[in-house]
Amino acid sequence: MEDAVEAYMRQWQRERPDLDTAAMGVIARLSRAGKLITASIRGNFAGSDLEPWEFDVLATLRRAGAPYTLTPKSLAGTSMVGGAAMTHRVDKLLRRGLVSREVDPANRRQLLVTLTPEGLALVDRLIVDHIEGAERFLHGLDPSEVHALDTILQKLLLARGDTAPLDQD
Repeated sequence: MEDAVEAYMRQWQRERPDLDTAAMGVIARLSRAGKLITASIRGNFAGSDLEPWEFDVLATLRRAGAPYTLTPKSLAGTSMVGGAAMTHRVDKLLRRGLVSREVDPANRRQLLVTLTPEGLALVDRLIVDHIEGAERFLHGLDPSEVHALDTILQKLLLARGDTAPLDQD
């Protein structure tokens, strides 16, 4: 059985046998996998009325450890959005009662975003569903293949400069 990308690759090989299309095949498969992953994640959160970006913000606060508090700048540093977009995201989560936003008592010019008890309970429940969804998505790969894929993707991302923000653990 072949995937859709293999069919495209065969067509290119037929039409342009002079080209090495291996890299194009990898990128096409990563792109298709990304779209399928996004659809899978949306499905995991469908019953919670939560968008993937909302889960990402809540999970980032949860991973920070008690008291589950970060600055908006630290939150933005973990994603590919700017400060204005993060402010909009935090505002939406505030309206839902999943986070609170307070002035930092140690630095009155800085804000702190904290998970509320409702936000903590929700993210703790959804992380289990999220992990189970990731495992379902990778069904068909044995554990050594999952590890090899993880290692290769990490190497690729590091080569592209995708490193952890300096102010994060």
